Amino acid sequence: MIAVGPLIQSSSLKNPLDRSLKADIFQCNSNDYLQWLNSKPKSSVVYVSFGSIAVLARQQMEEIARALISSGRPFLWVVRNQKAREEETEEDKLSCREEFEQFGMIVPWCLQVEVLSHPSLGCFVTHCGWSSTLESLVVGVPTVAFPQCSDQATNAKLIEDVWGTGVRMSGNEEGIVERYEIVRCLDLVMGDEEKGKQVRKNVEKWKDLARDAAMKGGSLDINLKAFVHDVTHGCE
Repeated sequence: MIAVGPLIQSSSLKNPLDRSLKADIFQCNSNDYLQWLNSKPKSSVVYVSFGSIAVLARQQMEEIARALISSGRPFLWVVRNQKAREEETEEDKLSCREEFEQFGMIVPWCLQVEVLSHPSLGCFVTHCGWSSTLESLVVGVPTVAFPQCSDQATNAKLIEDVWGTGVRMSGNEEGIVERYEIVRCLDLVMGDEEKGKQVRKNVEKWKDLARDAAMKGGSLDINLKAFVHDVTHGCE
């Protein structure tokens, strides 16, 4: 076994050689959200995204929306268009949409690395897919973990208990994470209490370690060359 990683597009590492590299699954037709982010204070925005597969129940969507309003922080929420699966989109189902839009912005998709790298980002509420987990680690953004399935619970444990770069939300008996719990977690990682300060210190530490690993002469560089060497020599 050879540990090769973190595997992430090097534009995330501020490498000017491949800024044109795009690794996004879906096409983003507008960059209005970047202009919106530009108008927000440093480290103030909550970014919410649950990837390309997860579809949250209406009740859970409502709890998230109410929590984001209650937190009083600006937010950018990626809500995938589910017209192919349902009669109406999840976005249309929000009962508090008018109030909601006064605080934040909903988009169907965005260039996630660009968003996570933006100076206005203060927190990432994520399903903890491995790509999102690595991106937040490399960019250095505090995380609120909301795992849904598969390896995501393990990734959430790494975030909270191993790296210390965020916290994990807890659901009620029905598995719904209530608005008060969401607000509590946002306050923990973005607030001025000791927990928030420690999380932000840890994200800087792991950002530096991840970038060092991916640079020339780092463990990713060395181990990838070792892997290629083993493969090529094994085929001789």
